[in-house]
Amino acid sequence: MDWEHLRYFLALARAGTLVAAARQLAVDHTTVSRRLQALEKQIGTALFAREAGGHRLTEAGRQLLPQVEAMEAAVRQVERSVLVGAQGPSGLVRIGTTEGFGTVVLAPQLARLSQQHPGLAIDLLALPRLLHLSRREADIVISLERPSRGPVLVSKLTDYVLQLYGSSQYLASHAPIATREDLRGHAFISYVDDLLFTKELQLLDELHRPERFALRSTSILSQYQAVKAGAGLAVLPAFVAARDSDLQPVLPGQARFTRTFWMSMPAEAKHQARMQLTWAFVRDTVQGLQPWLNPD
Repeated sequence: MDWEHLRYFLALARAGTLVAAARQLAVDHTTVSRRLQALEKQIGTALFAREAGGHRLTEAGRQLLPQVEAMEAAVRQVERSVLVGAQGPSGLVRIGTTEGFGTVVLAPQLARLSQQHPGLAIDLLALPRLLHLSRREADIVISLERPSRGPVLVSKLTDYVLQLYGSSQYLASHAPIATREDLRGHAFISYVDDLLFTKELQLLDELHRPERFALRSTSILSQYQAVKAGAGLAVLPAFVAARDSDLQPVLPGQARFTRTFWMSMPAEAKHQARMQLTWAFVRDTVQGLQPWLNPD
């Protein structure tokens, strides 16, 4: 059965007259009449009773109407699906990662991704704690520890460099630091030990056990601001501190660390278009930022 015939039937059922239906369809009224006649011939029964005031549905027409309306709804759904497909992947992707990496590195890049794909919505959870795929806290997790259990797709995203930094103001007002022994007596800024979410960030234990902490915070960006204010020394990611001309590396070569970000998502989600797009975008974008993440 020709959908076009049914579409004209629907227009006439709603409009009530050939002229009104023709106006809605942007055709001549004789075209509406011809389509109706062809449909009634296919079905083998009259669908409208012709009256002076227009066309009234017969019993057969009234029975056919809800079925054609259902077909119209299905056609519109197909059209919407095709439109969404033409615009690219759509839907929500929630990305969980560390505060510094999420805020400084990923946020501007993901903003670009959402501009390129208007149907895609991104939730960026940039938090100083570990997020769990198993608890559905995020769709993609970027973490410092490689997931070891569960049906999870895991890939190494990137290494990144951390370095001991101090502000120009702080370093100018204290004795030069040439060896690790020279770190004695200096004020340090670091994480709150009992709230540290991963052992991968226990970096000062590898360098020097501070005698005094000027400030401790769960936030790496707060630590950066404290160093910038001249409160003391801190190990910071190069992607946070290296672009700040007011901060200087301390003991370059000796107080330098490398850590790894791992990217993971549930294996069951790897075929979803929005997940494939976001995963590939993050992977490729981060690879293009290597001079920033791993400076010489």
